[in-house]
Amino acid sequence: MLSEKAAYLKGLIDGLEIDDSTKEGKVLLALSDVINEICETVDCIDADVDDIVDFCSSVDEDLSDVEEEVFGETEECECDGHCCHCDDEDDDDCAYEVTCPTCGDTIELNDLMLEDGALDCPNCGEHLEFDFDDEEEDEDDGE
Repeated sequence: MLSEKAAYLKGLIDGLEIDDSTKEGKVLLALSDVINEICETVDCIDADVDDIVDFCSSVDEDLSDVEEEVFGETEECECDGHCCHCDDEDDDDCAYEVTCPTCGDTIELNDLMLEDGALDCPNCGEHLEFDFDDEEEDEDDGE
């Protein structure tokens, strides 16, 4: 499509019979040549990108085969998203949100961050600690 437009433009310039001895003529003809070179380069890049996409798809399929062979069916995994071969989509189920009392920034936490029991707010640097003893006692009282 781009090459076709460049060829059309070159045809218009040729049809005008521009005099290449004038300054304007030299500029127009040089611009036409540059546009043609850009189109050729873009065509080469497009071909390379198509090759890379095909290669990446092939590698992805091969990796899926290897994952299935090594880990088995990931759809039947009962790890709740905690193992290394589960999809990132499962991580959304494990996310928690905490609001920093100092700056009001909302921080998303995962189970590993909660296990540490503390972290520094990425926005203001306030040290935040998490204590789940009260929650565990509430759960025990409900049973």
